[in-house]
Amino acid sequence: QMQLVESGGGLVQVGGSLRLSCAASGSIFRINVMGWYRQAPGKQRELVAKITSGGSTNYADSVKGRFTISRDNAKNTVYLQMNSLKPEDTAVYYCNYYSVPYNYWGQGTQVTVSS
Repeated sequence: QMQLVESGGGLVQVGGSLRLSCAASGSIFRINVMGWYRQAPGKQRELVAKITSGGSTNYADSVKGRFTISRDNAKNTVYLQMNSLKPEDTAVYYCNYYSVPYNYWGQGTQVTVSS
């Protein structure tokens, strides 16, 4: 069993910054991928960024250069630093943990960017 607890969402103005955190607890496998996805109203959930347990990263084109994903394996925590936020970044952000064959989701945290 796995639990993912997210924090750090909120309301921010255009151009501002937020840092999301996701702490994993439970049965954690050494080789895994943790990431952030988001879902805006009326849209499908999409990948924002992901990072392997070895530190390899992958970003959506829309956030490259603005968002940075990192992780602390000792704390089983993944972070998403979001800078230069835009109104189109407004969404519920979900933490994800994947290690074959397991795929877990957090409860989601709202990020709202106001203009």
